[in-house]
Parts: sequence; structure tokens; C-alpha cells
Amino acid sequence: MLETPHVAVAAAIAAKIPNPFISLPLALASHFLLERVPHWNPHLMTETKKFGKPTSASAKIIALDVAASLVTGFSVASASAQNTSHYFLILSACLLSVLPDLVESPYFFLKVRNKFMEKWIAFQGSIQNDTTPFIGLATQAATYALALLIAFN
Repeated sequence: MLETPHVAVAAAIAAKIPNPFISLPLALASHFLLERVPHWNPHLMTETKKFGKPTSASAKIIALDVAASLVTGFSVASASAQNTSHYFLILSACLLSVLPDLVESPYFFLKVRNKFMEKWIAFQGSIQNDTTPFIGLATQAATYALALLIAFN
């Protein structure tokens, strides 16, 4: 799944549940739950095996997704936070929701290759529910919209 829906869901969780002992674990857990939703995203491992690195098209998609994630996280935190600590809680939840994917970044973009990274990427791949781009982007858009609706209401 792209990062933006992960961030939106985590931001909604933390916006509605200001207890960090509940919201932060839920934000991290939401990452793995959302991977089971049928979705589409660039196939970085396939591209890396074939070309030695992700394609420039995938890198552009990732850059746009990261930008949208940052805007989403900061927007929800700014609009929903009741105080400074809640603001940082929402941002922390957003970070935790994408942490499992961030761990993979050095493998794909810095060529840091080791057994841990390979096992982690294989695990992440095993829980993903990939589908066609149209359906996969539609489910992510719906997830994003629902999460924002919850966060802002």
C-alpha cells in the first residue's frame, strides 16, 4: 500500500485516541492490517531484481506519495491536535504507520543488502494483497477518504 493511506489511518487513530499507550501500538498495527486490503503500489523488489534499482517512474510515484503523506500527517495534526503533545502524538503515529516500509528504503535506494532486509522484505511481500492499479488505487482512495472523515469529525 502507498504510504499516504497508512498515514491517514494512523493520524485518524491518534486524533481520536489521545492515549499514546493505545494509539501508537494501534498505528503500528494498522500498517500490517492495511497491507491485507487489496491495493496497488510500485513493485520495488521486482524492479530491483530486474534493473538493480527501482525505476525512475516508481521513484517519482514514491516521491509524490511521501509528499502527500507529509501534507496529510501535518494537516491532520494541525487541525485535530488539542495541544502540543497531542500534535506530536499524531505525527508519531504517522511515523509508526510507515516505519515497516521505511526500514526497507536503504535496501532499494542505498543498496544496503543484508539477510535481515531480505527477510523483512519477504515478510512484507507475503502479507500484501496486490491487485490491479485501478482497483488498488480505488481501495486506497476510499481508505484515505474514510480515515480523513473520521479524523476531522
